[in-house]
Amino acid sequence: MSTSSLPRQFALDIGHTPRASLENYLPGKDLALITTLQSLSDSWKKNIAKIGDNALNHRWMYWWGPEGSGRSHLLNAMIHAAEDAKLECFLLSPDEPTNWVRLEEKLPALTQSNAPSIIAVDDVNRLDERLVGSLFRILNEIQASKNMHIFMAGNAAPANLSLREDLRTRLGWGLIFQTPLLNDDEKIQALEQAAKARGLNLSPDVLPWLLNRFYRDMPNLMALIDALDAYSLETKRAVTLPLVRELLTPKSI
Repeated sequence: MSTSSLPRQFALDIGHTPRASLENYLPGKDLALITTLQSLSDSWKKNIAKIGDNALNHRWMYWWGPEGSGRSHLLNAMIHAAEDAKLECFLLSPDEPTNWVRLEEKLPALTQSNAPSIIAVDDVNRLDERLVGSLFRILNEIQASKNMHIFMAGNAAPANLSLREDLRTRLGWGLIFQTPLLNDDEKIQALEQAAKARGLNLSPDVLPWLLNRFYRDMPNLMALIDALDAYSLETKRAVTLPLVRELLTPKSI
């Protein structure tokens, strides 16, 4: 189902994806990764500089998984956590080459600084030859730095990426995690938790029906929970299957 077939206001609601955070990420079998990231994020918030946290493998992480597994959400969540802690941060992707240039200009100062700085690199598997060279230089600086952190994500484990060998080797120098897709039972459990956090009571048949008839990726499903919450409040009705069908049925003009 596409948002173009939905009522106008609902389509607008679905188009608004909540700000990525660790709190609204729904972990499955990647709990160790989330715990590690949460610990780092908490240390930034509290301005705690622990010697152990500055070990290279605590500042250098790569995670991989298929599209829709949440890998980009986690990178954005760490950038937002860094922004909230007022730390210098850079979000890099193959689609925004100017950000790479800006970071490389600042690398010498960041390398020598005691203050944490955070770099997130998305879609490592799509880097062209020029950006591969840039990432190689960035990683060398981070290795020599005092408190630079880098988080990288791609669609495959380092050994399976079609990148030059010296970069693939460096990707494996830190911690490596996988972000698997949630199965349907895990999605239902996560959505139930999200609904409960909003004080929203769903009838038991709503979520299985949505998984069969609606989007199956978590960002859109989470946006749908928000839209159902708003529609339930507006209509002063419980979230039952008839209400959901009513919301998803295009209104005639």
